[in-house]
Amino acid sequence: MKILVMGAGKMGSFFIDLLSFEHEVAVYEKDARRLRFTYNCERFTSLDEIKVFAPQLVINAVTVKYTISAFEEVMPILPKDCIISDIASVKTNLKEFYEQSGHPYVSTHPMFGPTFANLSKLTEENAIIISEGDYMGRIFFKDLYRKLGLNIYEYTFEEHDKTVAYSLSIPFVSTFVFAAVMQHQDAPGTTFKRHMNIAKGVLSEDDYLLQEVLFNPYTHDQVTQIRVELKHLLEIIDHKDAEGMKKYLTKVRKNVNYVK
Repeated sequence: MKILVMGAGKMGSFFIDLLSFEHEVAVYEKDARRLRFTYNCERFTSLDEIKVFAPQLVINAVTVKYTISAFEEVMPILPKDCIISDIASVKTNLKEFYEQSGHPYVSTHPMFGPTFANLSKLTEENAIIISEGDYMGRIFFKDLYRKLGLNIYEYTFEEHDKTVAYSLSIPFVSTFVFAAVMQHQDAPGTTFKRHMNIAKGVLSEDDYLLQEVLFNPYTHDQVTQIRVELKHLLEIIDHKDAEGMKKYLTKVRKNVNYVK
C-alpha cells in the first residue's frame, strides 16, 4: 500500500519506521530539518510531490492543533478513494470534518505516546479504534496494532472523548496541582522524584494538547471528583480521624487493585 505520513515528529517517525518495510511510505514535513531522522521512505516538502505519489492511505500525525488544517491542505490533491486517518488524542470536531470530507476515513488513538511508553515493548499499552468510519481502514489499523501486541478497543467518537476525559484529565490535573504547590527539595525522596519525573513528562507535551484535553466537555465532572475527594481527605486530616483514614486508604487501595 502507498502510505503518506504527515508530520515527522515523534509519532510520525514511529509510524514511518513501523510501516516502511512492508509498504511504500512517504512523509510530508514542511520543516526539512526533521526529515534528517527519517529513512527507508520518500521525503516530501511540497504538495506536488504528494500528488505524484498518489497515496492510498494518509496518516495525519501532525500536532493536534493542526490536524484539520493539515487535512484541508492536502485533500484537494488526494485521489478520491484515498483513506484519510488521524492518530490524535483529541477528536474535537473531527467527526463532523470527516463526514463532510468526501473521503473514506478512519480515526484511531494509540494510548501510549512517546513520552512514557517503551515503544519497543507495547504489550501492556492500549489503542482505541473509532468504530465510525471506513471498514477496510479499521481492519488495517486493527491488524497493525495487533502486531504490536496492543490491547485494542473500539469506541464511538463520543465514547472516546469520555474515555480521554477520564484517563487523561485526572492524571493531568493531579500533576498540575502537584507542580503548582511543589517547592525545591535539596534531598527529595523517591516518591517525590517519581512524581517530579511524571510532571516533567506531562508538561513537555504541547500546550494546545493539554488545553484541549482539559476543555473536553466531559472533563469538568472528572475534575469535580478530584475536588470532592480532596475535601473529604482534608476533613480527615483536620480531625486526625484515624478510623476515617483507615477506611479511606482501604478504599483507594481497592481502586488500584492493591491488597495489603
